[in-house]
Amino acid sequence: MASSDMPTIVAPPQTPPDEPRNAPESPAQSDFNPDALSPLSSTFPPPRYGSLNSMSPTKGALSPATSGPPYSPIKSGSENESLSASDGVQNPFNFQTVQYTAGKSPGGKPDTVLGRRRGHKYKHSSVSHQIFLEPAPRTPLQLPTSLPIPTFSEFRSSMSIEQKLRGLWCFCHLFVAGYVQWSAQGSLAITSLSHLLFFDALGAFLCVAVDVGSNFEVWKRSSISHPFGLERSEVLAGLAMAVGLLFMGLDLISHGLTHALENQGGHESHHAHSHARVSPGSVDLAALLAILATLVSAISLKNHARIGRVMRFAVFEHLPSVLSNPSHLLTLSCSALLLLLPLLSIESYKWLDAALSATIAVSMVSLGARLCFILGRMLLMSYSGPGVEPLIREIEDDPTVVVVEEAKFWQVHYGLCMANLKLLVKNRDDQEALRERIVRLVRHRLGGAYGTGGAMRWEVSTQLDLDRN
Repeated sequence: MASSDMPTIVAPPQTPPDEPRNAPESPAQSDFNPDALSPLSSTFPPPRYGSLNSMSPTKGALSPATSGPPYSPIKSGSENESLSASDGVQNPFNFQTVQYTAGKSPGGKPDTVLGRRRGHKYKHSSVSHQIFLEPAPRTPLQLPTSLPIPTFSEFRSSMSIEQKLRGLWCFCHLFVAGYVQWSAQGSLAITSLSHLLFFDALGAFLCVAVDVGSNFEVWKRSSISHPFGLERSEVLAGLAMAVGLLFMGLDLISHGLTHALENQGGHESHHAHSHARVSPGSVDLAALLAILATLVSAISLKNHARIGRVMRFAVFEHLPSVLSNPSHLLTLSCSALLLLLPLLSIESYKWLDAALSATIAVSMVSLGARLCFILGRMLLMSYSGPGVEPLIREIEDDPTVVVVEEAKFWQVHYGLCMANLKLLVKNRDDQEALRERIVRLVRHRLGGAYGTGGAMRWEVSTQLDLDRN
């Protein structure tokens, strides 16, 4: 009963081991279909190796057991042509392989740019003119690089007859200074006067040298090597003379103190000083020659004319042209007093001689120090003249000017000054009229301060900015 109720399990038929069902054939025992991946049909022709219409690899491309190579590269020359002709296939490449040789171009010519990185010139592209604009060609400077500087022989040969006579007079002035020094005979006042005459003689030489130097183009014309010509060399020479005047005054003070103290404290002087140079009632020839030499140099040569104007002593401005120069005034006044001293007694002559010597020495020190300060600032391109602050206030009073932001004034040499102004204006109307008005103000207020002939040439540049407020 129990065995009849259980279901019966029937085993599937087994295939004998020597005949397996659906067993795949080995490649060695069966023929492999070369077109198994792309079956033949009536639409597609059977593929051929090397054909452009081939869509599947051939037998040689799948099985390494073939006798020939699976892929043969296209060869150049006759081999490529024979292969294409035998297979009936057109070669898609039309170039020929060329062997590369270092230093030569493919055409056989030497390659000069081989190995260089030329880069991409973006400015030459089709849109470069929309992005990068070529700057306008700059106008070349109308200044030469340099101008020939004359030699001493050229300098001497360019002198005119008048300039030679003036140069000869400079040697006469120097001879007068030497004679006054030789005839001093222990007088400190005459010794101080000889130092003043020596300074005036140097000024006369400088005046003639400047006059002869103006014969050459390099003196006044600007160049790249000398932007202001050689006129600034006159300022440098004047500074050297001022330093010499300062040290001569200090030497006179030292000599006067030594002379005053050598007889004090029971000490006797090593040499006697005779103060009676000339007999009473006679004329002192040295003082007379000093007056004549100073007048001739001041009137004909105008030595120290520019140096006298830069010193700007307001006390002497109303005096005649010769006496308005502090150096000439000091020389002439001292010489005139020395002419009057022989008319006085010996005791008075002794004390006046010492006082006059001290006065000359102190005046030389003060003049030399002031000249060093003014000419030193001029060499540093700085302007130290008066009238700058009133000028700025007058410019700010203009109704179109808001404020003067920057104001710089420069002095190049005795005859040239420069003014650079930066203004903040309310509107941009009538800019040219405002610029012309500023130029007139500068030249009117500061142009007659000093310079050759009492006039100074000013170069004025203005920058106008609009007030955004």
